[in-house]
Amino acid sequence: MTAFNPSKESEVVEAVQWSIAEQAPVEIIGHGSKRNLGRPLQTEHTIALSEYSGVTLYEPDELVLAAKAGTPVAELEALLAANNQAFQFEPMDYGPLLGKPAGQGSLGGLLATNLCGPRRLKAGSSRDHVLGVRVVSGRGELFKSGGRVVKNVTGYDLSKGMANSWGTLGIATEITFKVLPAPETETTLVLCGLADDEAARAMAIAMGSSGEVASAAHLPANVASRVIGGALESEASTLLRLEGFAPSVADRAAMLMNLLASAGEINQLAGETSRKLWREIRDVTPFADSTERPVWRVSMIPMEAYKLVASLRMGAAVDAFYDWQGGLVWLRMEGDPEADAVRALVAKYGGGHATLVRAPIAIRAAVPVFEPQSAPLAALSKRLKQQFDPSGILNPGRMVAGV
Repeated sequence: MTAFNPSKESEVVEAVQWSIAEQAPVEIIGHGSKRNLGRPLQTEHTIALSEYSGVTLYEPDELVLAAKAGTPVAELEALLAANNQAFQFEPMDYGPLLGKPAGQGSLGGLLATNLCGPRRLKAGSSRDHVLGVRVVSGRGELFKSGGRVVKNVTGYDLSKGMANSWGTLGIATEITFKVLPAPETETTLVLCGLADDEAARAMAIAMGSSGEVASAAHLPANVASRVIGGALESEASTLLRLEGFAPSVADRAAMLMNLLASAGEINQLAGETSRKLWREIRDVTPFADSTERPVWRVSMIPMEAYKLVASLRMGAAVDAFYDWQGGLVWLRMEGDPEADAVRALVAKYGGGHATLVRAPIAIRAAVPVFEPQSAPLAALSKRLKQQFDPSGILNPGRMVAGV
């Protein structure tokens, strides 16, 4: 077994070229926080970028930050916070959900898995904020795409192409992101006691209003009891986050409370309490229980999500909560991942994507972890893999068997 720990970009190139020459597949990792995501790999060799770390450019006035791929995201967030800035897509931390320490995710892993958080509806995901990348392809060649300004792309936008590729196309060595000012004020409206279907309608009304809601989520009672130290009092809670300048936030909160008055009791959480709540929703804290009970991440039509959960509960024991106005559903199963049932119901209720985020290794080897692709899309994925990694040495089979 060979473990490469490059501290220079040239050493990353050399490691890939060795793998090609030896026809030896390699696993690409940062600090290992997301190592248990995806299909299990059967590779003897690793290229770990944990020592290839550090900020290479930060210009707060220009709203641009670039860093090496192994740089911990937590370090970058601290640097940005010191300058009252942030990654507006608020990348989630998979570590605790997967039984790893918090704060270990790397910048390369952030892009490779296209991370984002509850602000997804307003701010997009990491792929929407990347400006440029330097990448070592599976051909052992270094290339760069994009740059340090927003409008700097001609032809294929390979910077965005690396997002959600899970290390199967190339190894990003340096990534440049657009950053933005952190919100001055944050307030969360809490609609109390709504059933899942009532919450879906309330969130739709709020998101369709002029309230400029940054995030909308619904926590059923058994999930609400597991966030911010039980401060939601174990009551079903529908959450609407408002951000911006204090007078604007106050005006919009008053407007929404009037608009949704018929929904019942509405409370408010402000400041750090609100921020902590959304961090715990972002990181799926209610299901970070130090077990391997299967957890699904389902992306689908918001107004259909509660129907999927209700149907699934007719035949399986499942915990669930809703983010992105219901467009993102987190499901925790008791034992069997119920893969066929989950995917059949996703298809029944308008289609979408179901990803098995957490499960024992034997289950992840037997069940398609990512949503199975249609034949044309699967053929396109194989051609893309062939172009970037013709020898099939980078994270082979991480997403799909044989690719």
